[in-house]
Amino acid sequence: MATLLHIDSSPMLENSVTRQLSAAFVEQWTTANPRARVLTRDLYATQLPPIDAAWVNAVRTPADQRTAEQIQTLALSDSLIAELEEANEYVFAVPMHNFGVPAIFKLWIDQVVRAQRTFSYGDGTTPAGLLTGKKATFIVGTGGPQTDAYNFVGPYLQTMFGFLGVTDATLLTVNGTMALNFGADREQFMAPHLEAAAVLARA
Repeated sequence: MATLLHIDSSPMLENSVTRQLSAAFVEQWTTANPRARVLTRDLYATQLPPIDAAWVNAVRTPADQRTAEQIQTLALSDSLIAELEEANEYVFAVPMHNFGVPAIFKLWIDQVVRAQRTFSYGDGTTPAGLLTGKKATFIVGTGGPQTDAYNFVGPYLQTMFGFLGVTDATLLTVNGTMALNFGADREQFMAPHLEAAAVLARA
């Protein structure tokens, strides 16, 4: 069964441009895949602690030697990784915060980028991504008319997921969303981007 993992990371909730676009993507994707399943993860509805020494030590302990406490320490990471493994397609809604990804998205990244789970050093030196055969769509929103020199979100996402084995990735960037706070017509502003999201979802 085709499965889509839908992840939102904007704190703006119903006013979020990236959330609106990812919702439109999911709607079109489910129409094109009526028997498919959608897994939804709202990072602002998920308790995502920063990794600490206990987490790192648990990861470095062989799975069959972990204590009950270490197993509990990695429980959230395991469940988030399981979602990535189960889905064969992803859509990520990621607003730009200070030229980079939101802090909450980085906390999620730190939970799912794990040796022997999402990547490995098979020969001891060269990393290999383990999330192969997946497809990703990154929906990025920026407040200003950003140039590539200021946009570290798209390159970071493509590099990070490429490292994990997700090489079939598409980036949809919506620049200038701050105009909506200064009277720009939202429906008119969003129309071409909603169409672009729909095209990607049906692809």
